Amino acid sequence: MDTQSQHCISCSEAKGSVEPSTALAGSQIQNWEIDRLLSSYDYELPQERIAQTPLPQRDNSRLLLVASPTHHEHRIFRDLPQLLSPGDLLVLNNTRVIPARLYGHKSTGAPVEVLLLEERQHNCWLALVKPGRRLKVGAKIVFTPQDGGELSSLPPLTATVVARDEATSGRLLQFDVPSGTSLLALLEPYGQIPLPPYITHTQATPEQYQTVYSQVLGAVAAPTAGLHFTPELLERCCDRGIKQAWITLHVGVGTFRPVEVEDVTQHQMHSEWLEVPASTVEQIKETKAAGGRIIAVGTTVVRALEGAAASQELQPYCGKTELFIYPGYQWQVVEGLITNFHLPRSTLLMLVSALIGRLRLLDLYQDAIAHNYRFYSFGDAMLILPQARQL
Repeated sequence: MDTQSQHCISCSEAKGSVEPSTALAGSQIQNWEIDRLLSSYDYELPQERIAQTPLPQRDNSRLLLVASPTHHEHRIFRDLPQLLSPGDLLVLNNTRVIPARLYGHKSTGAPVEVLLLEERQHNCWLALVKPGRRLKVGAKIVFTPQDGGELSSLPPLTATVVARDEATSGRLLQFDVPSGTSLLALLEPYGQIPLPPYITHTQATPEQYQTVYSQVLGAVAAPTAGLHFTPELLERCCDRGIKQAWITLHVGVGTFRPVEVEDVTQHQMHSEWLEVPASTVEQIKETKAAGGRIIAVGTTVVRALEGAAASQELQPYCGKTELFIYPGYQWQVVEGLITNFHLPRSTLLMLVSALIGRLRLLDLYQDAIAHNYRFYSFGDAMLILPQARQL
């Protein structure tokens, strides 16, 4: 399934960071100077607060409701339909995580670990490889099926290193697959669903790291804010008059790449592929015209919608974005947000800070820690309503 070439409504050049407004004065300038420092996004999280396994019932997770600039309360995610209003629009990311982690070996027998990031050309993938220094251009890697039994009769999967990627320090791997076949169609027996490195011991099944509405193959990590939804909860939202629309953003290294510069405005985001279809653009415009609110389910939806609106007007878009959102960003589309709790010093923490303010967000995180919330991918969630936004 070649996800990046299907159903593209319109394509244009990659969209990048949007600078904060320069019309700042006095204390605003001082706050902006602090907000741009990487060290300003640090916080201490006890190790035991990092969720290792999801809850058996997805919508039993806790929900920190941020209802105003000064008020928040502790709820359960299944309360969501009552916390939103009829006429609101939930925008969800229907990407599906691929089995992107592969274990293979060189012709010498030396082990190799590969994490696929994105398809650059047909069956030619950008990947992070270990050990990278030993994989020169021209090196061949052989992968065998991960499980025994019937899969043992499958032939090995081979790839050749064709180039080094300077931006990621990764490699471009050309996979040898039968003519007319996509690697994605063959990948499952050879690969594993990649979990984040902070999940070190888990009882999660691969399907628990997929949203119940995942559809379009291509992500190397899940849009985790959507993991809390069940089919029944989505139906209850519909019954209350809360509409749903879809985008696709294939979560890649751009979402998780660490910020390594103290001035965060100098950080360069790696691009991620997205599609905002015409039907979603129409639903958003109709919702706003009728007085409804646009609620993004996850930071990936934020990047997709704001990236598609980088020309000051939301339009159908199919292509890549390098959009980096941090405090001072001028919002175009998104009004409310459902999100998980993010790592210190991460671009995701900066994105949410741009919505409600860095100090407010860090205070909320401290309260969540004090109330034993579960953090990161398999953890609890936060709902930021539009009236809580920092204007």
